[in-house]
Amino acid sequence: MTHKCWQNAVVYQIYPQSFQDSNHDGIGDLPGIVSRLPYLQKLGVDVLWLNPIYDSPLKDNGYDIADYEKVLPTYGSMADFDQMLKEIHHHGMKLLMDLVVNHTSDKHRWFQESKQSKNNKYADYYIWRDPVDGHAPNNWSAAFGGPAWTYVPERGQYYLHLFSPGQPDLNWENPQVRESVWNIMRFWLDKGVDGFRMDVINLISKPAGLPDAPEPATYGIVEDLVADGPKLNDYLHEMNDKVLSHYDVMTVGEMPGSTPKDAIAYTGLDSHELNMVFQFEHVHLSPNPDPRLGKWDDTPVKLTELKQALSRWQKALDGKGWNSLYWNNHDQPRAVSRFATDDPKYRVRAAKMLGTTLHMMQGTPFVYEGEELGMTNVQYTSLDQYEDLEALNSWHELVDQEKLVDPQTMLKYLNSRSRDHARTPMQWDDSKNAGFTDVKPWFALNPNYKDINAKEAVEDKQSVFYHYQKLIELRHDSDLVKFGTYEELDPDDDLVFAYRRHYEGKTLLVISNFTDQTVTRDYDQGKASKLVISNYDDDKGAEIRPYESKVYLFG
Repeated sequence: MTHKCWQNAVVYQIYPQSFQDSNHDGIGDLPGIVSRLPYLQKLGVDVLWLNPIYDSPLKDNGYDIADYEKVLPTYGSMADFDQMLKEIHHHGMKLLMDLVVNHTSDKHRWFQESKQSKNNKYADYYIWRDPVDGHAPNNWSAAFGGPAWTYVPERGQYYLHLFSPGQPDLNWENPQVRESVWNIMRFWLDKGVDGFRMDVINLISKPAGLPDAPEPATYGIVEDLVADGPKLNDYLHEMNDKVLSHYDVMTVGEMPGSTPKDAIAYTGLDSHELNMVFQFEHVHLSPNPDPRLGKWDDTPVKLTELKQALSRWQKALDGKGWNSLYWNNHDQPRAVSRFATDDPKYRVRAAKMLGTTLHMMQGTPFVYEGEELGMTNVQYTSLDQYEDLEALNSWHELVDQEKLVDPQTMLKYLNSRSRDHARTPMQWDDSKNAGFTDVKPWFALNPNYKDINAKEAVEDKQSVFYHYQKLIELRHDSDLVKFGTYEELDPDDDLVFAYRRHYEGKTLLVISNFTDQTVTRDYDQGKASKLVISNYDDDKGAEIRPYESKVYLFG
């Protein structure tokens, strides 16, 4: 197997706004990140991925970019960025930037020009359409609620925005748009950044004719209609040819709705597009039975469905493409709360179990800030405690307007699935404001920071932190962990997730109990040559205790 640096890497995702405040304004910033690099170095990660740090009106927490070549002043200056990049490299780590080029902010100068008339330099930088019978060109809904079209009187036309009205979609059919994107990428790569995570990159090629969606009330239907459009391969090939192939970079494309077959086309080990994709199959499980409500539900994920989703990608991409491995990110609730348990009695074991289950698979693991501490969802009691655009808009639409859900039920759904859970400030210690800031933070901390924080974790050799540190070491040291083929075991077992990895005559057996029950499972672990890692101090063989996870080596 050819060794690529990104196949050996573990990535740590930083949400800058919530990571570390250094200038006493309650908001995380770039110098704050620099101050925490020794902690990340101790954890052992290789690559840092920053959520957007560009100038933005922050309608969608930075995914609405007004200037791609300017740092949001709240986060610091370009000099601060240059210093941060230098320090990251000095600490032996690399940096991935978030590339958001399906859309810009409506405050970007391109859009400000584009909306003025149909005959200026930027007139065709966005997707404009005439009204149809006095209304929007089609029935598409936007991701954050409402129609995907907004009318602009100056042009007498509608513009497309798959997300919020403040995020107009770029017109990738226009070669000048593509060249502008290539220039943005070169700007950052020439500074020395080591690659990109590409936001919803598989939505950049829209279907010919922009046909109506079969079920206009559901954004997911539109996403399925738009994802992996007819020219996506062409655009990604051009991106590689014009930019990526000229630099030593790591790339991961966020691709909602993509299948393993799609991913192989974009990330094949012999292709010339991207290194890997973020797929969504496992995090989109257990949506509401009523399609009008989309993801909003609080039903636990069925283990059999979770196993099926992850195993499908493991088997399909083996030897053909490369997986990204993640439980958490800035758009997902906390994994220990969603996929296991945040009950204090079991939380530490459950967080270790989830980490082991994922990190022993083939692919590049991504650790989201606080995951290595076992940070949990917050249990909010009212809507005014939420901050995220998606949560607020969904409440307005589903509770206030459509009256599809009563307030108490919707609050339960938000407490289960809101993106806000990932965005509470990082829990560094048990002091006031958890060491994140010495003033009022931009977003309220999870009250459990007194018990769950980095200071406590680093002082406790049995903590989730040191378990993740060992998982990262195992990946770095073992080609079996990196490259082994994947063998699914007992897919219908709804209590235990077990699988084997095989490579050059050696086998790893991974057994994870996703419940608070003690169960018996015999996979010949008594014949193993070594117990590689476990979240219990002893081993009881075929007896698998609550949230126990253990890995055996054979051969």
